[in-house]
Amino acid sequence: MAHEPAKDPNDLERFFVERANAGDVEGLVALYEPNAMIVDGDTVVAIGLQQIREFLVRFLADSPQLDPSSQAAALCSGDLALTSSRLSNGDITAEIARRQPDGRWLWVVDQFALVNQQLRWPSTASRRS
Repeated sequence: MAHEPAKDPNDLERFFVERANAGDVEGLVALYEPNAMIVDGDTVVAIGLQQIREFLVRFLADSPQLDPSSQAAALCSGDLALTSSRLSNGDITAEIARRQPDGRWLWVVDQFALVNQQLRWPSTASRRS
């Protein structure tokens, strides 16, 4: 199944929510570079597409329904972008995306919860929701 490419760095968060709500693990994995990492709080939970896939399978196991987030404008410098979102539970995410040679954007680093609303800084107990 072909997935729509992210033409703008902030497309990645929107695609994450849409694909997670659809249970589309491969669509989620397609948002990441081959050596990308996912971090939750201060814990690296996955490095590389295989670990990211395994993490996302576990993440989707309970069929979460994610709300759209409130996204800040992407901060771009050349082919790199810093993106951030406030989730419906108040948590704040941060991601680094890179423009690929074909023009699409992929995440290099995905910090699920940079600031956790309950614990303030950083938390390993939060989830993107």
